[in-house]
Amino acid sequence: MAPYQFIERPTPFNTKGGSTLPIFAVTPAHIETGTIDPIALDWARRAGYKAESGSLLLIPTAEGHLGGALYGLGTNPSEQPYITGRLARTLPAGDWHIETAPLTANRLALGFGLGSYRFDRYKSEKSPAATLMIPRDADAADIKRQLAGVFLARDLINTPTNDMGPNQLEAVFRGLATHYKAEISVISGDDLLKQNFPLVHTVGRASADAPRLLELRWGKKGHRKVTLVGKGVCFDTGGLDIKPAASMLLMKKDMGGAANVMGLALMIMDAKLKVDLRVIVPVVENAISSNAFRPGDIYRSRKGLTVQIDNTDAEGRLILADALAYADEEEPELLIDMATLTGAARVALGPDLPPFFTDDANLAHDLTESSLETDDPIWRLPLYSGYEKDIRTKFADLTNAPAGGMAGAITAALFLKRFVSKAKSWAHFDIYGWAQSERPHSPGGGEAQAIRALFHHIRESLR
Repeated sequence: MAPYQFIERPTPFNTKGGSTLPIFAVTPAHIETGTIDPIALDWARRAGYKAESGSLLLIPTAEGHLGGALYGLGTNPSEQPYITGRLARTLPAGDWHIETAPLTANRLALGFGLGSYRFDRYKSEKSPAATLMIPRDADAADIKRQLAGVFLARDLINTPTNDMGPNQLEAVFRGLATHYKAEISVISGDDLLKQNFPLVHTVGRASADAPRLLELRWGKKGHRKVTLVGKGVCFDTGGLDIKPAASMLLMKKDMGGAANVMGLALMIMDAKLKVDLRVIVPVVENAISSNAFRPGDIYRSRKGLTVQIDNTDAEGRLILADALAYADEEEPELLIDMATLTGAARVALGPDLPPFFTDDANLAHDLTESSLETDDPIWRLPLYSGYEKDIRTKFADLTNAPAGGMAGAITAALFLKRFVSKAKSWAHFDIYGWAQSERPHSPGGGEAQAIRALFHHIRESLR
């Protein structure tokens, strides 16, 4: 079965066969020592080509037609394992193949695929793109499913809220479940109160689109129980503690946690991993209306803990609290949650390095190893118990917004930890979900973070 995609897009790979143009991916050493095709080498030396990282030199034929290309990898290509992603955006349209490259086939093809991503749904004119023949020794099926998962996450985040509110996100979730023959259930509106999801209802009740809890089940009972939870705030005004305009501009990406767990679920299901998979996504819009929740309100959570609202802009941890408590009730072996949760995480590590939190040292080690193996960066931050005092408050069990502004990513993780007690292992990922600038493997915009590393970890843990 071909991987599900939210937006149908042309494949970055050549599936037609036939003649293709050669690409010589080279380092400066190849030019100096002359260890490439003589015609390409002669053209490179005549042009003064230095094979700098990401540089492209087109090679003409004797008749003046396009005959191939040289692509520079720089002096240390291992430092940019997905450097071929830039190649996908600089090559002229046409069908190509890699003739030589000091890179593994999988990295070469995955890099090209990741870099080929375009979000042109709202563009009147769409330009043709280059396609690449996947090297014979690459794992084409695995590369395509990883790209499908990453592209799904990017597409969901990039789509503006007028086309990706709670109703539309549910529709995509249902499409994913249908494609992989998974079971799905949805609890919506006031039924959230009847079925004990009070915090999800509280945060989303002011929106014209009802709040809801989406749940997907796939796999076989008795296999390893893996549960994914993703924050699905389709737009965040900040609520009554309204955000300034500059801070609200990118809030279409506040459902990035949901987008990423859906992309990860796609990879797991498409690979037919032997897991008992459960995906839980609380979906809301944090809007402003006469029935919006207020600073100073106190609500009881699904777990029974009471939460004082000290800032309505700290809404993500509220909906995650109910979802995590629900996920935890079935005692999963691995519980992962992902959320665009705190600005403090960006201050600590920047936009490209998402922190994760866990009290399971073995899991932390394995996740770090998977991150290095896949070049999908993550970094562990501590669940420092000394800050537990900061999430306590006088009139309720917990506050959703500790005063002082210090260690905000840690206190948010400690808040969530209070709702997980039965899972064998739990990790919380505080992602940004956005690439602020172009990189070789990304043109910028909505971004999948940590899901390739997580997929690798889950797959390897089953071997």
